[in-house]
Amino acid sequence: MDPETNNKSGTDARELDQSVSFQRVSSVATGMMVDFMFRSLCRHFKEAEFEEFKDTMSVFEVITKSPALKEDEYSEKILICAFLARVMHGKQVDVLFEEDRSVMPLMSAAKIWSQLEDTAADKAVFKNITILLVVQSVAVCLVKGERSSASSALKWFENNDGLAQNLGVKLKNIVKQTETYHPLLMSFSFNHLLEAVQSYLEVYLEKNPSDDLLKEATKRVLSSQSVESLKDKVTHDSSHSETAEESTENDLETTESTVCLRTKRKLLSTKIPEAWKPESGKKPCLSIRRIPKSELSQFSEKSMDSTDIQKKRKAKQASLKGRLSFEANSFV
Repeated sequence: MDPETNNKSGTDARELDQSVSFQRVSSVATGMMVDFMFRSLCRHFKEAEFEEFKDTMSVFEVITKSPALKEDEYSEKILICAFLARVMHGKQVDVLFEEDRSVMPLMSAAKIWSQLEDTAADKAVFKNITILLVVQSVAVCLVKGERSSASSALKWFENNDGLAQNLGVKLKNIVKQTETYHPLLMSFSFNHLLEAVQSYLEVYLEKNPSDDLLKEATKRVLSSQSVESLKDKVTHDSSHSETAEESTENDLETTESTVCLRTKRKLLSTKIPEAWKPESGKKPCLSIRRIPKSELSQFSEKSMDSTDIQKKRKAKQASLKGRLSFEANSFV
């Protein structure tokens, strides 16, 4: 951002400070943060991101305690988040959300859900989630082998008018026989509870988007991404041109070296030269000493002997040749 834009935005901010109460601005900004955290909690619940949900819930609790926030406007969303937190911990029967230690997470969730009837799309949705909460309050205890806890949960719902008579009878029989795989428990499983709550949240968010801060943050991210992509493109183009130049230079060097190699190959002889021997470098010399008559007579005798041997070999070869010729003719 250039200096002129900075100066202009600074001037606009000062003008706004003078014309609008900062307390009201703080209240609106806090409300936008609450909305954003609410959307985040709904997303983490849908994606079953347990740790992220816990971390966001901690921030949400701090923001909702801010004196700048008008609680009346956000009480409904605060209740929904409290409900979601209890459902998320539904299988952890030892987690406490209330002073009464006998009240397990799903029992506490049912208590809050009774206050959210008007937020449900219709009565069928509200009734379905109510039954799921009751059944799973009993089922999670049976799965863990805590039959007494399951019986206590049933009695708690009976005392708080949250249990239909026919459903109560069926659940009592299931608890007595400890049928953890009873068709009723399978039909109203914990996964079905999560799916039903997710469907409820989708409809609620359509009516109550709560996405002002989310939209603004998304615009900024998209804007920064476009700038970054432009920078990346410029960097890529420059690096590509540099690579192309290097490639061209390398091609020229390769061509030159290839030409040189080919020229050298033409200059090299195709004949295989004889191996050089150190003795071949000596100059030939002639002996000029006289040979005695006795040595001459020996040389003449040797030459005569060799001549006789050659004559005898020729005679044998002729005899053998005639013999072979006779034998060959005898097969004709």
